[in-house]
Amino acid sequence: MSKRDYYEVLGVAKDADAQDIKKAYRRLAMKYHPDRNQGNADAEEQFKEVKEAYEVLSDDDKRAAYDRFGHDGVNAQGGFGGGGGAGGAGFGDIFGDIFGDIFGGGGGGRRRGPARGADLRYTLELTLEQAVRGTEEKIRVPTWTSCEQCNGSGARNGEAPVTCQTCGGVGQVRMQQGFFTVQQACPTCHGSGQTIKNPCGGCHGQGRVQTTKTLSVKIPAGVDTGDRIRLAGEGEAGAHGAPSGDLYVQISVRDHDIFTRDGNDLYCEVPVSFVDATLGGELEVPTLNGRVKLKVPAETQTGKMFRLRGKGVTSVRGGGPGDLLCRVVVETPVSLTGEQKDLLRQFQDSLTKGGKRHNPRNSSWFEGVKRFFDGL
Repeated sequence: MSKRDYYEVLGVAKDADAQDIKKAYRRLAMKYHPDRNQGNADAEEQFKEVKEAYEVLSDDDKRAAYDRFGHDGVNAQGGFGGGGGAGGAGFGDIFGDIFGDIFGGGGGGRRRGPARGADLRYTLELTLEQAVRGTEEKIRVPTWTSCEQCNGSGARNGEAPVTCQTCGGVGQVRMQQGFFTVQQACPTCHGSGQTIKNPCGGCHGQGRVQTTKTLSVKIPAGVDTGDRIRLAGEGEAGAHGAPSGDLYVQISVRDHDIFTRDGNDLYCEVPVSFVDATLGGELEVPTLNGRVKLKVPAETQTGKMFRLRGKGVTSVRGGGPGDLLCRVVVETPVSLTGEQKDLLRQFQDSLTKGGKRHNPRNSSWFEGVKRFFDGL
């Protein structure tokens, strides 16, 4: 008898994604599993058919071969892990893959092995100048490192770990909970599949010890707050010789006394005297690379922004430099003598003669206030 189309068996479309295929398999496998249909030969055959279809369609390579060549494109005998023996399979064998994400188990009899070491994060504070120009900093990181006495194995005198007797090296054990068989990490070897008879005295069998290590970190020019640098393998060492995690250096740029950074642009406030703002003048403005001349035209008001192109920051991601934007702040004279105050009063009186408007913003503001009250 010819085999049915695998998509038809699972009841999914040919363009179904992996999630839809898995959902269909879960539903049908639960329906036809032999443990739920004792003595039902038809259900057993349907379960075999569903399992075979899923094992092809859930594998990208097998699915591609099937889509192209049909049943001839896949090896039903060698590729399905004993599809003909499903009737004698345990419930946990079939569903370990499905419920692994819920109960912490893995698929079938795969060995988990020692867990990779944890990733670490280190916050590095820089000045604006360091962030813009780049620097090299030494940092001290408290972490777990591989034990030197046993070279990370956790065993004394170079002895090799032995296969865990509790789980047989699988790293997992099964527990019966009513109708379900649940897989979990082996309590003896904690999922590694191996145990140590004679633990190392330096690390007490863990294969790693707590210490503080010093690292040199190269900071590229143009970094900013929020950027991070990954140092592969510089995180915590894994237990029992497992690979180390990574270290992520998080950049934090301190506030600057003069400049504020926004992307590639820099901003600063430039105090201008009352006289220079009125008559015009020339000022020296600081930049991160020195000084530049800034011409202030006559009658400049507070808040006026001047753009100095190319005097900003070149980002670590490339591109041209940003700009320096200077915001003018007109300063009011303080600590005046009596004579100076009299001169200002004379100056103020002179502004009211002739009917000319010398304070355009002041005049427009009062006109706006008058319209507001008239409308009440």
